[in-house]
Amino acid sequence: MTDQPTPDSDEIRDELPHDLDVTGFVGPYQFPDNSRRRIPAIMYLVVAASCAVLWYVARDGNGALVNDGFLYAAVLLGTFGVYGLTSSWRMNVDERDALVRATQAVGFAVGHASAQQVWRGLRSRPTWRVFCYSGEEPPLQRGLVLVDAIDGRIVERLVEANPDRDK
Repeated sequence: MTDQPTPDSDEIRDELPHDLDVTGFVGPYQFPDNSRRRIPAIMYLVVAASCAVLWYVARDGNGALVNDGFLYAAVLLGTFGVYGLTSSWRMNVDERDALVRATQAVGFAVGHASAQQVWRGLRSRPTWRVFCYSGEEPPLQRGLVLVDAIDGRIVERLVEANPDRDK
């Protein structure tokens, strides 16, 4: 006798939520645009302004309900809101454009390639990190290209012989 559950038993099984189930996915994946950061940034600024107004109107020096914590919260939320607005770049270059620009930048015919979205700098400027191999089998060269996702310029480019080709 075995203690293994039968497939038709009433046991609870884990399963992915419908929106994460890749078997039902159709079409290319669309990376979300960084400009969506504006929504929470505006919410932070509204709450910050509300805290500042409430502090200014209802402060009485040593009140239990409204005190200097409202002012500190207003400054902190306002800072996050301004940062969110200044780092909400609109992306004009998608991953396909980045792959084309990277192919032009490396100077060899690309076989396999992949693109990853990363962020640079204090204001989180979106950038595509494109890693590509030459078209030979096995690839003789590989390249890493950083493509700015806003204006499409090549930020950095590294091309080298593929050290894995002899393995």
